[in-house]
Amino acid sequence: MKLSIKRAVVLGSGVMGSGIAAHLANIGIPVLMLDILPKELTKQEENQGLTMEDKAVRNRLVNKSKKALLKQKPSPITSKDSLNLIETGNFEDDIGKLAGADWIIEVVTENLEIKKRIFQWIDEYRKEGSIVSSNTSGISVEAMIEDCSDDLKKHFLGTHFFNPPRYLKLLEVIPTKHTDESILSFMKEFGENVLGKGVVEAKDTPNFIANRIGTYGLLVTVQEMLKNGFSVGEIDSVTGPLIGRPKSATFRTLDVVGLDTFIHVAKNVYDKVEGNEKAVFDPPEFMKKMLDNGWLGAKTAKGFYQKKDGVIYELNPESLEYEERKKLKTAATEMAKQAKGSRGKLKALLSVKDDRAADLVWSIIKPVLLYSAELLGEIADDITAIDQAMKWGFGWDIGPFETWDAIGLRKVTERIQSEGQTVPDWVLELLERGYESFYKQENGQIFYYHKGDYQQLEMNPREFNLRLLKNEKNVIKKNNGASLIDIGDDVALLEFTSPNNSIGLDVMQMVSFAIEEAEKSYKGLVIGNQGKNFCVGANLALMLMEAQDDNFYELDMVIRQFQNMAMQIKYANKPVVSAPFNMALGGGAEISLPAAAIQASPETYMGLVEFGVGLIPGGGGTKELYLKELRNLPKGIDFDLSKIANDVFEKVATAKVSTSAKEALDNGYLDQFDAISANPDHLLYDAKQKVIALDQAGYRARTREKVPVAGNSGYAAMMLGAKSLQLSGYASEHDLKIAEKLAYVLSGGRIKAGTLIDEQAMLDLEREAFLSLIGEPKTQARMQHMLMKGKPLRN
Repeated sequence: MKLSIKRAVVLGSGVMGSGIAAHLANIGIPVLMLDILPKELTKQEENQGLTMEDKAVRNRLVNKSKKALLKQKPSPITSKDSLNLIETGNFEDDIGKLAGADWIIEVVTENLEIKKRIFQWIDEYRKEGSIVSSNTSGISVEAMIEDCSDDLKKHFLGTHFFNPPRYLKLLEVIPTKHTDESILSFMKEFGENVLGKGVVEAKDTPNFIANRIGTYGLLVTVQEMLKNGFSVGEIDSVTGPLIGRPKSATFRTLDVVGLDTFIHVAKNVYDKVEGNEKAVFDPPEFMKKMLDNGWLGAKTAKGFYQKKDGVIYELNPESLEYEERKKLKTAATEMAKQAKGSRGKLKALLSVKDDRAADLVWSIIKPVLLYSAELLGEIADDITAIDQAMKWGFGWDIGPFETWDAIGLRKVTERIQSEGQTVPDWVLELLERGYESFYKQENGQIFYYHKGDYQQLEMNPREFNLRLLKNEKNVIKKNNGASLIDIGDDVALLEFTSPNNSIGLDVMQMVSFAIEEAEKSYKGLVIGNQGKNFCVGANLALMLMEAQDDNFYELDMVIRQFQNMAMQIKYANKPVVSAPFNMALGGGAEISLPAAAIQASPETYMGLVEFGVGLIPGGGGTKELYLKELRNLPKGIDFDLSKIANDVFEKVATAKVSTSAKEALDNGYLDQFDAISANPDHLLYDAKQKVIALDQAGYRARTREKVPVAGNSGYAAMMLGAKSLQLSGYASEHDLKIAEKLAYVLSGGRIKAGTLIDEQAMLDLEREAFLSLIGEPKTQARMQHMLMKGKPLRN
């Protein structure tokens, strides 16, 4: 029987349970979320005459959790529609509904005895063959089901999501000795291809992989701070991006996680290990005092940091008083800042001798490298599982063994030995065999060291690695802004490589070349990359510099070229598929909207944001969003053009950005011809398949469109709304000026409503409005403020 999951049940509606339920709903799986009954009526319920038998009372706790999903930041849901797929109930009235579930996930309190009782319930009511799992963060999964039936044991495993489930990539799957191999294999595949996760198989040991090593590393860092007199702020200034870790570094991470949660996770290991390892997992006294005081971090607005009057202060661990935040600045930190990439920064930082920052980083990295090597075989079968768990669960750029390689395997080993510490035998054997790294690349493939030799790293066939592809000399052409790559199956890919993937003349030239090349030699073209963001728009600094130098002829030429590029994408003879992910702002949206189709990552934040810097879209974005909304209307019905124009006007004037690809669909940036990938790592594969499908369907170039415009009446309606905002104090005089230009473009000029105009006429209006606004001193002030502060200026 082929396994499938069409309906799920989540037992427990706390932050984690509701987050998992939301993630399942986000991907379209109907889910029943159950929780306990409340113990007594609230005053409000008493006043309403309700009793403990009323459904509203009995489901109060779980309904409250579902409602809270709308208010949580960052949002666990990708669209309000996701809530429609979450049904609620309680353990007493609705436990029989477990029989309809293909997957039952336990997410109750971290107490073994409670979990054992829950699994006995599940065993009684589930249907035979349904998959059952626990989201425990560290309790033995084997122990939970020791009293259950053989069928449940066979279909059971740990599935440890990381919080928040929507955003954190890691899913640790933990089989027991009873887990059927087909169930384990299915859940790994389902986790990657449907849930969109990075799946790592872990062993049933305390805290599994990521929490075991991550908690150890954080506590080692705290101990080093106390031992050598560093401050909280000094530690965070060097344990973040400087060494390939998240911006939250060490103590800001602990504040976000919550000190109570962190100490509970540490205790999981403390209770089950001995010796030196046990000592590390015993948090220092000052952290225990913080816990007693209720200084838990972000959720209590007081932890290792506290914000007062807009200023952030750091905690002094000795006095438990808050002081001015400090940073550690040395020759090593300055050298690291100049280096490129996490590997380069780390290597540069550690290359400086007798440096306070370099010594600190070495003293916290060395124990983690040794600990990871010592645990190989105990917590995971191979080094890739450990590296991937730390990257996907804790946001490290490079895992422990990749870090070892980055600094130099032999160099690190010799330094550890010279400092009197023991390196695990298997690492020494690797070096004795003449190998110089844990990983190596050959013929476009990655190999890792495993049990005496190198093995090829198995990758999901849907996963692309552009860096490896380019090493295979598949680059057709490149310049400073972009590369055109042959990605196989007669499909080409245009990759942006400019700073922040911004669009300049070099990128425009490559787009033009790429389309010409695709029309001659390929089935079609994908526009995508694997940078931090898809594209943050045009080069704002360059445009401001040209405007301040009064180079309006140059600016006019650049905007014309951008518009021509967008039209070339739209009317190409071969399908062009855009593959946006993360930020696709301004020009990033304008390069996607005219494509034959958009294949979006689930986390795609798309919007025309030019209004925020005193401009309107100049590359055809306003026109394309308007046309896309018109195309989405049902055929054969009358519609009010002014309403469509006003809707687009509001989105552009408020610089509205989607918070997900689903919301981009709701906002009109995506339509029925577009699609959303489940897994971000599969985005380019999916985009490539879309090109192939369009080609096989006999793709033909679009015919040039005439644009029905809202005209004078539409212009009046848009301006009425803008002036109302100004009179209410929500819009400045300059905002009104920008709004007037935008309304003029969307209405097609001062003409009769319903007039059909050529696309080029609307593009000319966009370009003229853009050039007029960029010459305004207040617009230039907004642009400069955005470049300097990263925030919009209201003037």
